[in-house]
Amino acid sequence: MKYINELREGEIVHEIYYCKQRQSMTSPKTGKNYLNLTLSDKTGTVNAKVWDLNRDIHAFEEGNFINITAEVRSYNKIMQLSVTSIKRAQEGDYDEKDYIATTKQDVGEMYDYVLSVIASIKDKYIKKLLQDTFSNKKLEEKFKKHTAAKTMHHNYMGGLLEHTVSVTKICSFLADHYENVNKDLLIACALLHDICKIRELSELPSTDYTDEGELLGHIVMGSEFIGKQADKIEGFPHELKILMQHCILAHHGEYEFGSPKLPKTIEAYLLHCADDMDAKMKMYQESVETLPTGVKWTDFNRVLSTRIRSSNYQ
Repeated sequence: MKYINELREGEIVHEIYYCKQRQSMTSPKTGKNYLNLTLSDKTGTVNAKVWDLNRDIHAFEEGNFINITAEVRSYNKIMQLSVTSIKRAQEGDYDEKDYIATTKQDVGEMYDYVLSVIASIKDKYIKKLLQDTFSNKKLEEKFKKHTAAKTMHHNYMGGLLEHTVSVTKICSFLADHYENVNKDLLIACALLHDICKIRELSELPSTDYTDEGELLGHIVMGSEFIGKQADKIEGFPHELKILMQHCILAHHGEYEFGSPKLPKTIEAYLLHCADDMDAKMKMYQESVETLPTGVKWTDFNRVLSTRIRSSNYQ
C-alpha cells in the first residue's frame, strides 16, 4: 500500500483511501462544480480535488473506502491529490488497520498508570467512584481504543487515553505546586473529564458525532455520569458530587468554547488549564511534525490563530 506520508509530487497513484470528508464546491472563477475531499490512512490525511466530474467518478459517500487514481501535486508547498477516477472499494479489498492512526504510546502502560493513580487516592468516596468506573471491562475496552476528538487533537486510536494520562500528570504537578488544592478531587476529575467522549464520538475510523454527542455533548453527559456513579455509593457526600460535576461542566473554561459554566473553584480552573494546554501542545507538535523537509512555517492555524514556526535554525 502507498501510504499518504509516502506520497511524492509528480507521482500517479492507484490506491484505496478512507474518505473522511466530501464537499461539493463551485469554483468562483469558472463557476464549475468540483469535489473537495479529505482522504486518510493511518499515517495522516491529504486534501484531494476532483475537478472533472466525469463517468469515471462513481457514486460514493463520506465514510466509504474509495479506490482512486490521482496525480500528486503541490499547492502552496502542501501535498494535494488531483483525482481522475473513483470507485467505491469492496470489503476484502482493504485492511481497516491500514487506515486507523494509533497512539505511539504503550496502551497497557498508560492504563496501568491510570490504575496506579486511582490506588493512590486517599478520599474513600472518590477512590470508590474511580474504582467502580475503571474496573468496568466494557468501558476499559472503549477507553483504550477511543479518539479524544474528531479533528482537533489526539484524533487517533488510543488518543483519549493518551490525552487523559497527560492531563492527569499535569494536574498532579499543579496540585503539588500550588496551595489550597484538593489533589484527590483534581486528579479524579482529570481522569474523568473526557470519559463521555466514548459516547460523544462514534468508533474509528469514522469519528462522527453520535446523536448523544450532537444533542448533549461529552461535558453534559460527563456531569450526569459522575452524578449517577456517585448516587450508587452509599454515603457519597452531595457537596463532593457537585464539586466534581462542576469541574467537568467548567473544564472548557469559556462559554464560547462550549463550557456550560465558568471555573469557580481552584480545581476546576487548574483542570481547564491542563486540558487546554495539552490539547494545544498536541496541535503545535503535530503542525511542526508534518512540515515538509526544508519548510519552517506552517499555514495559518485557525484554532491557534497563528502560523507556527519550526524551532530548527540550521
